[in-house]
Amino acid sequence: MTPEAALALPETCCPALWLWPGQAMYAGPSLDLGRHSGSVSCFALGVDDSFSVRTARHDLEATRSALIAPRLPHRLVSRGGRMVFCYLDPASDRERTCRLRMTAGDGQLGSGHAEQDALIRLGARLTTDTADAGHWLELAAPAGTGAADARIQDAARRLREQPNPALPAAALASAAGLSTSRFLHLFREHTGTSFRRYRLWARMLRAGTVLAGGGDLTSAAAEAGFASPSHFSDSFHAMFGLPPSRLLAAGVTIRIEPQNLGTATAL
Repeated sequence: MTPEAALALPETCCPALWLWPGQAMYAGPSLDLGRHSGSVSCFALGVDDSFSVRTARHDLEATRSALIAPRLPHRLVSRGGRMVFCYLDPASDRERTCRLRMTAGDGQLGSGHAEQDALIRLGARLTTDTADAGHWLELAAPAGTGAADARIQDAARRLREQPNPALPAAALASAAGLSTSRFLHLFREHTGTSFRRYRLWARMLRAGTVLAGGGDLTSAAAEAGFASPSHFSDSFHAMFGLPPSRLLAAGVTIRIEPQNLGTATAL
């Protein structure tokens, strides 16, 4: 982000990161992200201005909202100001309901959320009023009716609950009554991402929880199952477009949200 863009931010802007089971959301400065490829779907919203998304196949220009599919290499170019990045668990109904609310685009890159104007208004308060986080998520990606495969949902939940040491695919396949190859096929079919990439997402959520509890990057990397702090940093950079040290240097507050989207608890 340029110095001019930084000066345009409201003086009360306090970047925040919320963590739910399977979901995460950031609100704050756009952070000038580099090229990256997420493990889960990312819904991006320009609070103060439009942004563009660059991919190898096509570009999305000057939009205020976009849904970016897992494993899609892209570069997000912001004009500055505040943005919201909402990372949606691909094993959940929320990812599906958000996708259905995009009014243009395809399965890889959607744009124009049906509730875009309301989300922008709420997004302007997210960096100053944390009580709106659950409301914003519910408007952007409402809880669905449980259409996703229950076996895959259960496997995803178990991966999130035990990121280190991570459960192997064979064990989860056996619990689901499936062969490993069939399990891996169904996992990709129902989530849009690979088992390996989802397991990495589960580790990122665990690292975020450790940081929210006051841990440093070294302890977060160890408790989440990364081989070293540099392995964690490189994986984070590849997934989100910046190293975790730069995110923390921005003064972000990390908050843990309960399953029922109640009031956030700052740790």
